[in-house]
This record gives sequence, structure tokens and C-alpha cells, in this order.
Amino acid sequence: MKNEKITIHSPHSGHSSFLILHLLCCLLPLLAACGSKGNGHASSEATKPLITVTIEPLRYFTQAITGEQFEVVSLVPRGASPETYDPTPAQLVDFSHSRAYLRVGFLGFEQTWTDRLQTAAPHLRVFDTGHGVDYLLSPETEDHDAHTGHTHTGPEPHVWTSTANARILAANVFRALVSLDSSQADLYRSRYDSLLTVINRTDSLCRSLLSRPGASRSFLIYHPSLTYFARDYGLLQLPIEEGGKEPSPARLSRLIEESRSTGARVVFVQPEFDRRHAEMVARQTGARVVSINPLAYDWPAEMLRVAEELVK
Repeated sequence: MKNEKITIHSPHSGHSSFLILHLLCCLLPLLAACGSKGNGHASSEATKPLITVTIEPLRYFTQAITGEQFEVVSLVPRGASPETYDPTPAQLVDFSHSRAYLRVGFLGFEQTWTDRLQTAAPHLRVFDTGHGVDYLLSPETEDHDAHTGHTHTGPEPHVWTSTANARILAANVFRALVSLDSSQADLYRSRYDSLLTVINRTDSLCRSLLSRPGASRSFLIYHPSLTYFARDYGLLQLPIEEGGKEPSPARLSRLIEESRSTGARVVFVQPEFDRRHAEMVARQTGARVVSINPLAYDWPAEMLRVAEELVK
């Protein structure tokens, strides 16, 4: 096994997660021999070598560079939260057939499962595609130290919602693919250059949209997944969630006042979270509730849609 620039954490696991891993270790030889279906995307009988990634946006970047050379599957399915998702036994079996695992960096799923996945598939090469990102700190990843009594603030994990970060992710994916298959380095370089063109065009269009007169410079959002998007374009993100938990009445009251004072006209909600608090804030402020999916496969379209909604 060979790891590429990766820091592995070992948080405490839940009882159900332990049972899944125990089941995998017991049944993996039998299941691997029979073959199984993964997350609706892959089969152990696939003719192309397999690469596993954590989320759909990373699958987009990886597929864009690899083309037809690899089959690329994501572990966290549509509509699931990468902070809390547990893979199915079938996914874990498919994972054992992968040539490599490309992770974002600090998603809750990755913090909980990376070391377990490597235990189940020790041959696997792991690449951290967030290596080199200028991480912001986020209370959403707070970790309480029982020995010192202090709470540590961790890196904000939603790095792909930034065109600047997307260039870093793409470069790391390109290097990983060349490391896995150097015979196709020229092909990967060509496709990587094409992906950079798409990323740069997406950035240019977002900047053009958000520079229009009347474009909102602030927005509300239930789960603060657009922190890097806001940083890139000089916007103010007002998260409804408080430390990863539902907001208190005092928090909601402050948010309503702040959204009024900053002129926020949009409340973004994601499919994996409850809409009730977002709709209540919208009623109090007159803002529009807009559904977005930062975890969508079509990364350029979703980035542009966020910018377009701030211009409406």
C-alpha cells in the first residue's frame, strides 16, 4: 500500500459502523468471488479498472480527466450527507476492487471511514485531492478534546464549491492518474487542460453575473456549504445551522435582523437537510427559498446556478 499526502484521523465509531466493517471482513472473500453491485454505478465484473471517490463533484473532476480509461464511482449517493453517511456492505465489496481511493480531505465520512476502508482493502492507494488547498476554519467541524476540555475548530471541508480550489483538486486528480497509469500521461494532460478551461470559464461567468448591478452580496443558507464560494466572490454567507445543530430562537432572531440589514434576498437549502427553518426565515424576511445541490455531479452547472440565483 502506498499513501499519497494523506492525513488519516481515527474518530470514535458507532456500533452500526463496527458491525458493517466486521461483516465485510468476514464475508469479503466470498462476496468478491461472486461479484456485487455498488452504488448503482459499478460492478466488480467491470472490464475497466475502478477508481472510487467520496462525492459526485469529485467524480466529475476525475471522470473529466480519465475519460474512458477508468470507471469512477462515488461512495456517498445522491441525497445523502457526506458528514454522516455509512457505506453499504455492497459498496464496501466494490471498494475492495478499486485501484485507488480519491478523497476530498476533511469530510465527516472521510474522517470516519478512511482508515477502516484501508483496513478492508490494504492494497489500495489513497490520494488526498485537497492537498494544497488554503483551508478556512469552520465551527461545523468542531472537535472536543476530553483531556484538555478545549474545543478545536477544524478545516471547512466544502472545498469544491470554489473555482480556485477546483483547480487544485483537478491538479491533484491529474497527478494521481499519472501515478496510477503513466502510459496514458499525455491523454490525461490533454483532458486536464480541457477541464481547466471549463473551470476558468465557470469562474469567469460567475464573476460576470455577480458583478451586475443589483446582484445580492449576501445570502442565507441552511448548511454552510458555500463558504469558499462566498470567499472567492466577496459575498457574505449567513448560515442557519449553528455548530452543526438546529438554530436556537435567539440565533434565528439574530439571523433575521442580519439578513434584513445586509439585504439578503435568497435562502439556499440543500436536499439532505430540513427546510422548515429556512422557510420560516424566508417568511420573516421576504427572501426566496431556493433549492441547490452542491453535491451534484454537474459541478459547472451548479456553480453557475448559485450565481444566477443571486442575480435574480
